[in-house]
Amino acid sequence: MKKVHFISGLPRSGSTLLAGILAQNPRFHAAMTSPVAALINGVLEQTGANSEFYSFFTSEKRKSLCKALFNSYYEDKLEHEVIFDTNRIWSARMHQLVELFGDFKLICCVRNPAWIMDSFEHIYRKNPFDYSRMYSPASRQTVYSRCEALVNGAGTVGSAWTALKEAYYGEFSDRLLLVDYDLLTQHPGRAIQLLYQFLNEPEFDHDFNNVEYQEESFDSLIGVKDLHTVKRKVEFSARRTILPPDLFTKYQDMDFWQDTAGTSANIIAPKKK
Repeated sequence: MKKVHFISGLPRSGSTLLAGILAQNPRFHAAMTSPVAALINGVLEQTGANSEFYSFFTSEKRKSLCKALFNSYYEDKLEHEVIFDTNRIWSARMHQLVELFGDFKLICCVRNPAWIMDSFEHIYRKNPFDYSRMYSPASRQTVYSRCEALVNGAGTVGSAWTALKEAYYGEFSDRLLLVDYDLLTQHPGRAIQLLYQFLNEPEFDHDFNNVEYQEESFDSLIGVKDLHTVKRKVEFSARRTILPPDLFTKYQDMDFWQDTAGTSANIIAPKKK
């Protein structure tokens, strides 16, 4: 394994689409969210101060275990020169990644949070008779309770949002590239060209009319059909939001990356009008 990079950012913002595009390059391995981050976290919990085995492990031994776990997971992908591991928690683990991998980059997919909430609600209404594991019975009741469940600190959107904010303003922000969903879908060629430049990789002729990716078995396990299905053609589809106006207004100003003060992150995103 010659190079390791990571994909993170906000949900419903194009990370699966980006992985599908990158996977066209035979030198790259990229896919949807992997379990590696959770496995590493489990190892550190089991060998940390709350464990009865704490005294058996030094910091170097814990680091070695984490690196070995990553390498073992991807040992069947060694024919690829570059591995992209995807997980939204990586944004909050930059201090670990620096120690484990040194010269890595973190690609973070972003989208205006109001449209993220709209996308989740759109998926929910497309599956009217499937009560997924995304919501508890109480939080499932209305669009207001569903949005609140997603955006709270432990929710799917809220946890990713705070993790991204940590990386964006952190000491390793220069390793960050934020890629806006709207620009990726409207101008995929230019966005991917800039991404390759950021990674210092030779350009590849991607086919943006034939990008396919799906994880039917994973989506069926959580009861959310087409959550990780990518359409063949990369294109932007404008539509009216299905959120009530007050909810849309509530979330649309959460795009903190529009303010570039206090960060060294690289950004491929339009300026807010």
